[in-house]
Order: sequence, then C-alpha cells, then structure tokens
Amino acid sequence: MSEINKNKGVMLVLSSPSGAGKSSICKALLNLDKNLFLSISSTTRQKRPNEISGKDYNFVTEEEFKKQLKKNNFIEHAKVFGNFYGTDKFLVDNKINEGKDLLFDIDWQGAQQLREKMREDIVSVFILPPSKSELEQRLKNRGQDDDEVVKKRMDGASSEITHWAEYDYVIINKNLEESVNTVLGILKAERMKRIRQIGLGEFIRSINLDN
Repeated sequence: MSEINKNKGVMLVLSSPSGAGKSSICKALLNLDKNLFLSISSTTRQKRPNEISGKDYNFVTEEEFKKQLKKNNFIEHAKVFGNFYGTDKFLVDNKINEGKDLLFDIDWQGAQQLREKMREDIVSVFILPPSKSELEQRLKNRGQDDDEVVKKRMDGASSEITHWAEYDYVIINKNLEESVNTVLGILKAERMKRIRQIGLGEFIRSINLDN
C-alpha cells in the first residue's frame, strides 16, 4: 500500500507591534514543537545582551546587508526603526521542500513580501496586545530600550496594528500560555491541509475500493 511520504513545510509568520509578546510566543513554540525551525533573519541592528549571532539573527553591517540585497538573496526585506532585516530565500526554499516548518518573526512589511511570492505556503498570525497601556508597560518592563525608543515604538504601534486584516489569524495576547497553545493548534491544523500533503493523491488511489 502506498503511503504519504511527507508534507510540504509550513511557513508560519508571526507579526505584531513591538512589545505585544511575539518574541516570547516564538521562543515557546520552538521549545514545544521540534519540527518547527526559526527562520534566521539578517539584520543591521545591534545585538542585544541575551542574543546569539547565528541563532537569533545573523548580525551584519549595513554594507554587508546591501551587498546581499544587490545579489537578490533575500526573499523579503524591510527597514524597521532605522535597521535593515532580510530573509535568505535559498534557506527558505530548501527547508520547505524538505518538509520542515519555518517560523518567521517579522513585521508586516516582510509578511506582505512573503505573501506576494509564496502565498500557498504561508500561514500568518497577527499578535495584538490586550490594551495600549499594557503594551507600553511591557515595553518598559523588558528594559531593552530607553524612554525615547519606547515612545517611538508606541508611536509606530498604531500604524502597525492597521495591518491586522492582512493576516489569516489574529490573537489577542492576554495570557502567554493560552496564546502559545492557540498558535500550536493553528499550526497543527494547517499541516493537514490537502495542498500540503505530498503523495495524497497516490495514497487515495491505492485505497480506492473500485480498483
């Protein structure tokens, strides 16, 4: 009897205004699902104390980034708060075709570019904060940015949130554990979509009782 060998990988895209909890959700998802791998972006921003180059991001100079951009090596790229971010298109193609699921922690600009190029492979989730005041408090509590940067991020949040309707799913992140479980449920359901089950037609033919 024929079997379905593997599924085509899912590109799971998470976006949110800064401070809504997206990065925390991403870290939890990677710990809980061993078939989910982080798509590591290249960025020109400064490395934060808890980040590891090659694991969280590929930290590069602006000159290096622009060289890669000129070679058309990015499947998506964006400039956010004065820093460049980009995703290696060759890495994405290889992982997806191997049946591995990729997690994208990117903003709405990057998500738009991915949708234009690989719509059938993408599952997009937009993360919202419970309230404006909670968002501001989270930004202050994480202690990574000074007051001026926090203000810039708050000013940018309203614009970012207007893109919520472009996403397949929207989650209000009131509770981290609940939000993580919701995204896991979405991922599991999306993996079973007919278009992602490679070899399904052959399997159906093998169990067709009329043959």
